Formats: sequence, C-alpha cells, structure tokens
Amino acid sequence: MLRDQVMTDASRRWFTEHERFMHSAFALQTKEKLHEEQSPFQHIEIYATESFGNLMVIDGCIMLTSKDNFFYHEMISHPVLFTHRAPKSVWIIGGGDCGTLREVLKHSGVEQVLQIEIDERVTRLAERYFPELCQANDDPRAEMQFIDGIAWAADAPADSVDIIIVDSTDPIGPAKGLFGADFYRDCRRCLREDGLFIQQSESPLFHLGIIANMRRAMREARFVRQQTLFFPQCVYPSGWWSVTMAGNVPLHAFRRDDAAGKAFATSYYNHEIHSAALAQPEFFKQALAAE
Repeated sequence: MLRDQVMTDASRRWFTEHERFMHSAFALQTKEKLHEEQSPFQHIEIYATESFGNLMVIDGCIMLTSKDNFFYHEMISHPVLFTHRAPKSVWIIGGGDCGTLREVLKHSGVEQVLQIEIDERVTRLAERYFPELCQANDDPRAEMQFIDGIAWAADAPADSVDIIIVDSTDPIGPAKGLFGADFYRDCRRCLREDGLFIQQSESPLFHLGIIANMRRAMREARFVRQQTLFFPQCVYPSGWWSVTMAGNVPLHAFRRDDAAGKAFATSYYNHEIHSAALAQPEFFKQALAAE
C-alpha cells in the first residue's frame, strides 16, 4: 500500500492519512462518519468534514472530497479530449464516483461513453453522498458496466474506441493490473489509429518511480509518445498530482481554439492551464533522460 490511514485524537475527529514512504501526512477535521462498508473488493468510508464537504476513503486512502475533486476530474478529462482531433467514443475504466463521466459528457461531440467500474458500490455511494458528480449518469450517451476493466480490454474488439481514460486508485489491490504493459497493450489494440490513452499517474514528487515505470510499460506496449501533465490536488500526497497521456500522434499540441471557446463551465481547466500543465520540471526531465 502506498498510503496508510490513521485516525488521531478521536475527541477532535481528525482523519489523517500517512504516506509511509515519504513520512508525511495529510489530515482533515471531520464532523461525523456517514457510512462504512466492506464491498466485495475494498473497504469504503464516507465522512462529513468541517471544510472540505464530504470525503470518500477507499482502503484507507483519500479518494475525493466535495471541495477539490474538480482539479482531478477536469485534468483527466479535458486535456485528452481537446488533444484528440474529434473524439466520439470514450471508455472510462474505473471512475466509479462518476465525476470523470460528467466532465467527458460536457463535450457535445462525444457520442458514446462506456464506464467500466469493477465495484458498483462506489457508484451507488457516490450517487448518495456526491450527487453533484453524478448529474450526467442518466445522459443517453452514457452506459455503465460493473465488470473488470482489465478483462474488458483483453476481450474488446480492436480499433473500436477513440479515447480510453483510466481513472483508477493507486497501483495496489484491484487496480494493480491497470499499470502494466499487458493492459496497456490491450488498450492500444482497442484504440483507433489516432486514439489516445490517459491515466492518473500519482505524485511527480513522491512517486516518480511509478511514473517512470508507467511510461516504460507504455513504450513496451508500443505507444510511441507519452506526455505527463501536472496539476494541484491538495488532498493527495504532496498536494501535487499528474496524469499521463499515451498515443501515436503528437501529444503536446491540442485544439487550442476549441478549448479557449469551450461552451461549458469548468472550475480549473482552460486552454492556458492546459498549456502550462505540459511544462516539464527540470528534475522530471532529468529522470526521463536517465530512462
């Protein structure tokens, strides 16, 4: 496990998540625990916090809060959609809280979105405790299947989708197989010739080795190009997070005019943020050069 959870000082009701490898922690003061259960796949908790709205925790790791989830959901969705020349079909593997689905469906040109989530309980709890993220669940373009995304990608037909978004937890437990070359190879086969892949890729400061391993596995799967984008995410370890795109077309260029003139609202993403997120810090460049 990348992260460990500890509740400290029950009288003040703080939820504290410890990042054991970097000996750091992040804490939120809670009002009450709203829900707790063990699904067939993972342990899920929901808290009401003092200042971050509702909090979802899976296997002891913070997944999202009402206050700041928009950074993640917008950055795993809009950059890849505006990088593709004309996306019409999208698969979301994971994404059970449905925030990524909501963002993808803001793009009017998208005709079909299939969300493949292994744990239906995450979605049902999101519908109850994060209803704002589930506003697009009834969109006629959306379809949900509660099955194993790894098995889906292995069996799906070739050349059948424009974009694959992997909105997963850390590379442990049910999500571990989503970070390997075999899975990337299956996804590449399913993508059309100009198709794009994107996946959450942890903290560039705390988990640089994971990003390097992901990019290496993407190359093994014959994705010619990779592009990591950076953004803030205060409730995740280090407060700085990333997503990594892969494809066989240039990934640094995007439909800037379309992004600048987007007909929908966002809280963080715009065309200027997109450009800025493409900038690579020096330590990151050096690490990639060493690869």
